Amino acid sequence: MKALHRKDLFAWSVFNEERDIDFHSYVWVREGGNVVIDPLPLSGHDHQHLQKLGGVGFIVITNSDHCRASEQLASQTGAVLLGPAAEQDTFPIICNRWLYDGDEIVPGLNAYTLNGSKTPGELALLVEHTTLITGDLIRCHVGGELCLLPDGKLADRKLAIQSVKRLASLPGLQAVLTGDGWPVFSHGSEVLHHLARSL
Repeated sequence: MKALHRKDLFAWSVFNEERDIDFHSYVWVREGGNVVIDPLPLSGHDHQHLQKLGGVGFIVITNSDHCRASEQLASQTGAVLLGPAAEQDTFPIICNRWLYDGDEIVPGLNAYTLNGSKTPGELALLVEHTTLITGDLIRCHVGGELCLLPDGKLADRKLAIQSVKRLASLPGLQAVLTGDGWPVFSHGSEVLHHLARSL
């Protein structure tokens, strides 16, 4: 796995040839159980690295299109599965807990519900007030420039823009780790504000 801008954050990725971007999964290493977000299938190397970091206590899925290898990883590790409450009735896998807007998942990790994306109640996650992790709505196809999911995939563009502007109002963001495309490791608030102003 790749080390990120904080010593307690790691990622592994898969390149998507159709879109010419990377898809990412993230690990927050913490006492009380590591949190994995939107896990892709793990290579043998990455699986060993994850074990060295302390394994998995929790798996957070930001939206139903990012279930990926969550169920398999949970069955292997006994991790608690968490998903967006707005998709509870139609979610493709069974979760142990459903997340609502403002929920504290574990100490220092908070959920924000995004509206207007391609799935209801997509989640964005905030790590200790400084690092925002996004699923599908906010992405980065060009290094250093955040963008929105294409209009054709949005359920409601107006609501999606409101969600982006709400996240942009969060103070002190240093980084925005996108599920799809380049992560932004510094000046996160500035880059997110630039996206909000452009919409």
